[in-house]
Amino acid sequence: MNRRSFLKWANLAGLAAGLPSAAFASTADDAKQRAGSTRAKKAASPENILLKDYRPKSIYKIPVTEIAKARYPIIDMHSHPYAKTPAEIEEWVKNMDEVGVEKTMILTMATGTEFDEIHRKYSVHPDRFEMWCGFDFTGYDKPGFGPAAVKELERCHSAGARGVGEIHDKGQGLRSGKSKTVGMHPDDPRVDSLFDKCGELGMPISLHVADPIWMYQKMDKTNDGLMNAWEWRLDNQPNIVGLSGMVDIFEKTLARHRNTTFIACHFMNLDYDLGRLGEVLERNPNLYADISARYAETGPIPRFASQFYAKHADRLVYGTDMGFDKAMYRVTYRILESLDEHFYEIDQFSYHWSLNGFGLSDAILKRVYHDNAEKLLTARKQ
Repeated sequence: MNRRSFLKWANLAGLAAGLPSAAFASTADDAKQRAGSTRAKKAASPENILLKDYRPKSIYKIPVTEIAKARYPIIDMHSHPYAKTPAEIEEWVKNMDEVGVEKTMILTMATGTEFDEIHRKYSVHPDRFEMWCGFDFTGYDKPGFGPAAVKELERCHSAGARGVGEIHDKGQGLRSGKSKTVGMHPDDPRVDSLFDKCGELGMPISLHVADPIWMYQKMDKTNDGLMNAWEWRLDNQPNIVGLSGMVDIFEKTLARHRNTTFIACHFMNLDYDLGRLGEVLERNPNLYADISARYAETGPIPRFASQFYAKHADRLVYGTDMGFDKAMYRVTYRILESLDEHFYEIDQFSYHWSLNGFGLSDAILKRVYHDNAEKLLTARKQ
């Protein structure tokens, strides 16, 4: 009988009382150490690493490009009121100066006193931040909905709102911040008056439809985005319109409101099917798409993505939607400007796909970073 077998047998048989105390203490300590070692080995085994904890590191000895400041001045068309205090707002402005961001759209999603308070905080820097409001969907399910919502939109516009967003519909109904609906989608006649008023006031609408495709797919070993999909899953939600259906609804909305400019957030969540997004853009001259928070989703396909940027360079606008840290801005520049290959930004994006740079040309960068947004924002004043 070897020592391991003996210890196991002794514990089972209750022989501790018959052993000298010092000897038993020694063997007991040894047993604890061995058990701890076994647990450590088990925890370190690849079979026990959770997908959410996987943190690969590139093995390749290849160039790493560090871009501290964007090649051209940037208009960020998609951000939110992340800074809550005057000190944080000042820090944000300082960061913008360092990384090359000229102006940021703050999509408040708010109306009423909430919008007014956010506007008050950020109006200290009117040349650096622009406030966009939300919609008030109160009473959407009651007869007579519309006039009150339009009146609040007009009030927000008078108070300083220059656009509307970010309005969401992930398949269950429109939502603007805390104001929600059930089953009322962008093509619903009840929101026609709001969209038309935006066109009349020259207020672009930042509209987020659906979510990444893997949120709707089976949560199994075939799901390419499972590391994020499980937390944000939509496949188990009842009465939900899928991604493709939401794109169809958005396109119907665009056709019904030609005098209103829309910005599809996050590539309209067609980052997995840029060909279809290109077709939607070509059919709808009143549509732009922002590239915010979909850098990791397009980084794995650099050649196809760069071709898409080249073909639709006049309809894409830069956005972040990821806070205001300098490191966040700089990783977006690395993806857009460099030709770096096979690098990871897991903590920033939560995916553990390897990413690659697109190496976009100066002409494309200038349009996406600045000129398209400037054209969009200037046109509304005419």
